[in-house]
Amino acid sequence: MQPPGFWQNPPEKPGLAARLLSPLAALWRLAGERRLARGEWLRLSVPVVCVGNINIGGTGKTPTVIALAERLKSWGWAPHVVSRGYGGSLHGPIKVVERRHKASEVGDEPLLLAAFCDTWVARDRAAGARTAIAAGADIILLDDGLQNPSLAKDLSLVVVDAVQGFGNGRIIPSGPLRERLEGGLARADAVLVIGATEARDRLVKRWPMVAKLSVVGAELRPLVTGVDWHGTRVLAFAGIGRPEKFFLTLKELGAEIVQAEALSDHQPLDRRLMQRLEADAFFKGAQMVTTEKDAVR
Repeated sequence: MQPPGFWQNPPEKPGLAARLLSPLAALWRLAGERRLARGEWLRLSVPVVCVGNINIGGTGKTPTVIALAERLKSWGWAPHVVSRGYGGSLHGPIKVVERRHKASEVGDEPLLLAAFCDTWVARDRAAGARTAIAAGADIILLDDGLQNPSLAKDLSLVVVDAVQGFGNGRIIPSGPLRERLEGGLARADAVLVIGATEARDRLVKRWPMVAKLSVVGAELRPLVTGVDWHGTRVLAFAGIGRPEKFFLTLKELGAEIVQAEALSDHQPLDRRLMQRLEADAFFKGAQMVTTEKDAVR
């Protein structure tokens, strides 16, 4: 299921559906504010860096966590990632092992992160962080933890897609936001805006409160693998926050997309779906291509 179109309406013209859903959005906001007010905000013995977002869905948190982990390791730190394990059945705390665990157990994002850094899944983030410290972590990367009040953060980074921005600026289900933009930014130290320079400038202009924080620009670029995609017929499928970004990357690499399947974020790749995609690829003479996050599922 893809997000409703009215979520991306201009803030000044959110649409009738957004207005009708405002009472439910108010309940969501109150529940979130109450949870934050009752938080313990435990201070750990090591630094905690939070990578989160105010939007639901994909904004680029996972590649951001990977980039931070790689940079920290190059500086001599021993970072461990602590994640809730969205979509997984295990409550933890448990260390994610690529060859042992499945996405259905620990979630697809932790399984991907585990390839780059020691990663723990824990519904209780504080317990997960303490376990990571006992295992040798000297800095914690809290994946998707901006709205989690169990741990005090030393640095909180809000990640936002430059094109998607903050949508119509309204809270779920009226819009794509988990909480009021003002509230989320008030607990952040910096905003990482992922996208082209022009799109980043437009976002800051539309949402001037972002400029009150340190704004860092970034772009997602494909790694050089030596594969020549020019003229390659592909059937592309992706179950990430914005599948169209993946499809655009393939086009920019020169691939000929004969079929693009935009799946729901975190959608399970069951046997029936994969058999259909395999059949489509066979009859169209195309190579199946997906994202690394989808591949672990």
